[in-house]
Amino acid sequence: MNRERKIRAVVVDDEDLARQVIREMLGAHTEIEVVAECVNGFEAVRTVAELKPDLIFLDIQMPKLDGFEVLELIGDDIAVVFATAYDEHALRAFEVHAVDYLLKPFRAERFNAALERAKERIGKKLPASADELKAVARGAEQYAERIVVKDGTRVQIIPSAKLDYAEAQDDYVALASQGKKYLKQQTISGLEASLDPKVFVRIHRSYLMNLERVSRLEPYAERYSRRDTQ
Repeated sequence: MNRERKIRAVVVDDEDLARQVIREMLGAHTEIEVVAECVNGFEAVRTVAELKPDLIFLDIQMPKLDGFEVLELIGDDIAVVFATAYDEHALRAFEVHAVDYLLKPFRAERFNAALERAKERIGKKLPASADELKAVARGAEQYAERIVVKDGTRVQIIPSAKLDYAEAQDDYVALASQGKKYLKQQTISGLEASLDPKVFVRIHRSYLMNLERVSRLEPYAERYSRRDTQ
């Protein structure tokens, strides 16, 4: 990468003190420019789409969208350093190819080491797909309680219980919920893997159905035989 150009960074954390600590530690690194600070996941997704930074310092447990959901929505060409007070997410963070995982409170030496790793990563695409990001964001035997859909700089959250069905459309899925449809870049197999198999059933290679939203079953052959006799 061009060393003359400053590395543009975004700091995302719902706690002001946590953002201040990272900002102060970055003050010793003149090659880094903090272009924005965000207090929740929605702001982070919108800001990254608008400013296209090189690096993001990202908290995990935040209101509205958590860090893993943000990571799914912002793409795979940004270096991400997680900074959180909870160590149980560390393995998942590395599974989604985060640059580093800083456990609060962290010292300047540890922060600087993470920053050096980030510089090496900047400009390189992450090898994980969006489907993989969602899968590792959950623990074993845990299923997604909501689906996030990015539409430009807007984010739509669909509770899994309110998803009627999903239809595969090439590299996308059309999600039907409460009379509306939302298009999401994800394979239907990836979506199926994230949802509870006791509730969501693949009734066709292109359709995934929420059994709790089914009000009536009608035999296929019988339905067409009635049409033929009319």
